[in-house]
Amino acid sequence: MKLKGNIVDIQNRKIFKGEITIENGKIKSIEEKHCEENHYILSGFVDAHIHIESSMLVPSEFAKIAVKHGTVSTVSDPHEIANVLGVAGVEFMIDNGKQTPFKFNFGAPSCVPATSFESAGAVIDSEDIKSLMANPDIKYLAEMMNYPGVIYDDEEVLKKLDWAKHFNKPIDGHAPGLRGDDLTKYIAAGISTDHECFTYEEGLEKLQKGMKVIIREGSAAKNFEALIGLLDEHYNNMMFCSDDKHPDDLLLGHINQLCASAVAKGIDVFKVLQAACVNPVKHYNLDVGLLNVGAIADCIIVEDLKGFKTLQTYINGELVYDNGVSKIKHVEFQNLNNFNTTKKEVADFRFESNSKQIRVIECLDGELVTNEIIENSTIIDGNLVSNTKTDVLKIAVVNRYQNDKPAIAFIKNYGLQEGAIASSVGHDSHNIIVVGVSDEAICKAVNLLIENEGGICAVSNSEEKVVALPIAGIMSDQNAETIGKQYSQLDKMAKDLGSKLHAPYMSLSFMALLVIPSLKLSDKGLFDGGKFEFSDVVVGAS
Repeated sequence: MKLKGNIVDIQNRKIFKGEITIENGKIKSIEEKHCEENHYILSGFVDAHIHIESSMLVPSEFAKIAVKHGTVSTVSDPHEIANVLGVAGVEFMIDNGKQTPFKFNFGAPSCVPATSFESAGAVIDSEDIKSLMANPDIKYLAEMMNYPGVIYDDEEVLKKLDWAKHFNKPIDGHAPGLRGDDLTKYIAAGISTDHECFTYEEGLEKLQKGMKVIIREGSAAKNFEALIGLLDEHYNNMMFCSDDKHPDDLLLGHINQLCASAVAKGIDVFKVLQAACVNPVKHYNLDVGLLNVGAIADCIIVEDLKGFKTLQTYINGELVYDNGVSKIKHVEFQNLNNFNTTKKEVADFRFESNSKQIRVIECLDGELVTNEIIENSTIIDGNLVSNTKTDVLKIAVVNRYQNDKPAIAFIKNYGLQEGAIASSVGHDSHNIIVVGVSDEAICKAVNLLIENEGGICAVSNSEEKVVALPIAGIMSDQNAETIGKQYSQLDKMAKDLGSKLHAPYMSLSFMALLVIPSLKLSDKGLFDGGKFEFSDVVVGAS
């Protein structure tokens, strides 16, 4: 097989007309010669950090769509399904992904549960990490989000890091806002990357101290604008990732979108492609070819080096995407789940108090971080309730692994004027998280998800919609087009109910993410992610 066009030699910073000969899945020759084709041939894109589960697709269905955008490989953290199903969830992801030519590179989830301040469905301890690290299908130790455990020498955390070092596998970081001496100690523990930087200064310090910084642009968390200015000088130590990508967004684009945005800002295309194609392969020692003679033929043909519209994608020399058609086949799989709670009553969502002021989560659009603010409370019959006029709404987290009393708090900037939205995609433990204008609407939304044993939903005064997620309560058994359409309809309904957020469901899922400051809610209560301790909803409580 021969490919002709403008060959992009990223590592030698050359573009030339030529012909690539592929035999037995590898590049036999690359010849500089005249040809009529004007498209560009280059190494495939690699997402340097993603949770496949956040696409609401199993790996085999994710692969079908990713190749359409020129992605040939991902560095995938199965942290989400692991928090529901433990090692069995990791094995499900590996086995499903292996049945496609796409190159998933799964890590061993380092924080299951992510913290002791929430209820998860499973535990992965240091002995489990030892076993996972010995598995050749596990490429790295996934994001060590328990950075306090690293800084304060938690014995179990250090054992997990030691097993990664023992098997000579990279360790990913997760330390939003970590600076100074604490950052120095975190890096000294062997942690080599971070995808959580949200300011230029933070990214620069981490780069200067020897970390690789991954620029993230996902469905909810968007740090591209804050960090892209670092790429021109530090392109050898930077990568691109999506982290969390919802199905409707995945249908539109992937790493190719970050490349297009970076080139549009005037950044040298070779530096952009170094971050998008080369650096992840070298850092994680991936079995992905880089367009060299003798290398595996993992390459793409794009229309140009501005929009990066993909025309063809090759993995192991096999054509897996061709001008609008994904050639990756459907894979049969068994649904696995862990859902053990029963329906709730409206009274379960009462918050009895006469406090005049409350501590409120301020949701920031496009950010995982939140602020803590103080607002006046609204009280009806001794119950703290939502106030649509001030946009201070009740939020609750319901333990889905056993019957417990819901945890209740308040949130600002959701904008709902009617009804409620809920999700069993609630990072990291994936309990049910819900926000609504009344206790009745909140209860209705929660029970809709309990009936379906997982999903995302919206309820209004006259309508209810649900997208079922029967695999671990976080993934669909449908294809991307189906789930993408359903998700788009639900997203529209949430916005019709009043939400002004770009991605209301993705944002909602992160309101239970305790390892990201400042104020979040777990099934056990309101949590201060800066102090790493629980906090009172009512102001002035002892």
